[in-house]
Amino acid sequence: MITSAHNPKIQQVRSLAGRRQERQQAQAFVVEGVRLAEEALQSGWQPHNVFFTDQLSGRGRALLESFSKTGAEVEEITPQLMESLAETEAPQGILATFAMRNLPLPDQLDFVLVLDNVRDPGNLGTLLRTAGAAGMQAALLTPGTADVFSPKVLRAGMGAQFKLPTLTLTWDTIQSICQARSNPPLKIFLAEGRPGQGTACWEVDLRQPLALIIGGEADGASDTARRLADGLVKIPMPGGSESLNAAVAGSILIFEIVRQRYA
Repeated sequence: MITSAHNPKIQQVRSLAGRRQERQQAQAFVVEGVRLAEEALQSGWQPHNVFFTDQLSGRGRALLESFSKTGAEVEEITPQLMESLAETEAPQGILATFAMRNLPLPDQLDFVLVLDNVRDPGNLGTLLRTAGAAGMQAALLTPGTADVFSPKVLRAGMGAQFKLPTLTLTWDTIQSICQARSNPPLKIFLAEGRPGQGTACWEVDLRQPLALIIGGEADGASDTARRLADGLVKIPMPGGSESLNAAVAGSILIFEIVRQRYA
């Protein structure tokens, strides 16, 4: 059993959980909780290390057996250590480290999410979860967007990152993908948050192959995103509000696309 906070493995977990730079350098991230760990395992992600406490549930202990069969190093730690490492108020008694990997993009794309400077972890995770539920094929992120493998984004996304390709790319690469992986090229629509601009989402044909850009919470979409957009779509708000939370607005637009395609 590991009891010391100075144990190198414990220190690595703390670094991976706390700093994006550490995650990028190590190409690894931390998953906390039974549900998320199950999602990772079921999606074929290979754990490096698994840590648990004697407070782990029966469901969690069954998960430990599955992790052991993958060859992961499974070690017990004290509840006090788990509490010091966990991001949640009531830790479930398990966390694991995983190697990062980029899931491959499909050869043909027709339904893609582009996230531009979405910095709030809760919003980012919610948008990834929504994209996965809607059957979107990929989420392409600009460099100013939050880290998809941060603990808060992983929790908000409920493991969507384990199945949905999520790539951080330059605008040039994003544009190239939108042009090269669809015939005809993907139409690029920008979710418009500025008053008096854009076309109501249900007045736009969203059945065609497309990429939907959602801008950040503070400043909205970048000038580059606006230059690349073929059209601006908005959510009519008869109540008079100026804007919606990025995750709420994005989710509404994503499922308006789904509605049009499956109506």
